[in-house]
Amino acid sequence: MDPHAQTLSQVAHGDKKALAALYRALEKPVYRFIHSRLNDPFESSDVLHDVFMEVWRSAARFEGRSKVQTWIFGIAYRKVIDLHRKRGRQDVTDDIPEQVDDSPDAETCVAAGQEAEHVRHCLETLKDDHRTAISLAFYEDMTYAEIAEVAGVPEGTVKTRVFHAKKLLMRCLSGRIERRVPA
Repeated sequence: MDPHAQTLSQVAHGDKKALAALYRALEKPVYRFIHSRLNDPFESSDVLHDVFMEVWRSAARFEGRSKVQTWIFGIAYRKVIDLHRKRGRQDVTDDIPEQVDDSPDAETCVAAGQEAEHVRHCLETLKDDHRTAISLAFYEDMTYAEIAEVAGVPEGTVKTRVFHAKKLLMRCLSGRIERRVPA
């Protein structure tokens, strides 16, 4: 049972309180997803607003072939793609230069912060399609089928993107791991 289906049905009938409830329930994961693609908090907030305006306008056209959350992530995905197209932005290539983080080691908490920053850096080096697949799979806990629905691609394509993204992340992260191993 989809926990948001009834709420979206109420939104489709013009219930603004239901839209507010849906927004509260999904605001953080949808914003996190958008921000992972844009890396600009102000632009991400604008796109989030556009997504929920689209939900308001399109709720009556929801056919129930996917979960409501998957449908909303699909809207967010298309809004981000439209923004990239509008800017004429090109995807970054999959060629990730070997990089070593030469920041000094410090206390354990500082090292943990550096590790998290390095993971974020490595995620940012991925192409948008790969970053989307990883973000939805590991941060939003979506199945490959749900990710395929969001991205509008076959499930096999999602599996391939996740596989390649994990290899690229491991290559990027390996510079950090090798650097920290005592010689």
